[in-house]
Amino acid sequence: MTDFALTPELLARYETVTAATAHEAMGRRGALDSAIKPIRSGMRVLGPAFTCVCPPGDNLTLHAALKLAKPGDVLVCAAAGFTEQGLFGDVMASAAKGKGLAGLIVDGGVRDASDIHRIGFPVFSRSISIKGAVKETLGPLNEQIVVGGELVSPGDLIIGDDDGVVVIPKALIAETADACLEREQKEIRFREALLQGNTTWEMLNLNALMEKKGSAFRL
Repeated sequence: MTDFALTPELLARYETVTAATAHEAMGRRGALDSAIKPIRSGMRVLGPAFTCVCPPGDNLTLHAALKLAKPGDVLVCAAAGFTEQGLFGDVMASAAKGKGLAGLIVDGGVRDASDIHRIGFPVFSRSISIKGAVKETLGPLNEQIVVGGELVSPGDLIIGDDDGVVVIPKALIAETADACLEREQKEIRFREALLQGNTTWEMLNLNALMEKKGSAFRL
C-alpha cells in the first residue's frame, strides 16, 4: 500500500473552498475550536499539515518544525491552549515566508501581529501576546496530535479563513473535494432562488419541519 499523495491537481480543487463549506461537506466534522482565528481579517491558509507540539511558553519545537517543513506545508502547533506567550513572531514569519510555507495554525499565542500581516504570512492563533517564549524542551515533530479539539495527522489538509480552521483527514481529501463542489453548486442555485424573491422558509420547507415536530405553526 502506497502513502497518500496530495497532488497539485487535488489541492487546486480546494482553492475556492471555504472552511465552513468543507466542514459541512464532511458532515459537520473537522472544525477546530472557534477561538483559533486569523490574526488579521482576510488571511487564508491551505495546505498539508506539518505538526509539532510545544510545551507552554516554549517554542524550540516550532523552530525545528520551521526548519523541517517543506514548501507548501502548513505548520500546525499544539501548545496546550496556553495563550500567555508569543510562540511565533515577525522573525519566524519572515523565515516561513522565505521558505515558501503556507501558514501557521497554533493552539496558543503569537506576537508581532502587525509585522506578520505586513510580511504576508497567514497565521491563525488562539491569542496575541507580547510575552516571549523560551527554548528549552523539544517536543514531538510531525506526529499525530490534537489541536483545537481535533485530531491532526501529518499530511491532513488544513483550510483556514475568517470563519476559522478545518482539518480534512488524508483519507477523506478526495471525496470531500467532490462533496464541496456539490455543496457549492447547490448553494449557488439556492442563492439565485432567494434573489428571485423566494424565502428561506419556503426553500427549506420549514412548514414540513413544524408538522414533524407536532407544531401547528405554519407560514
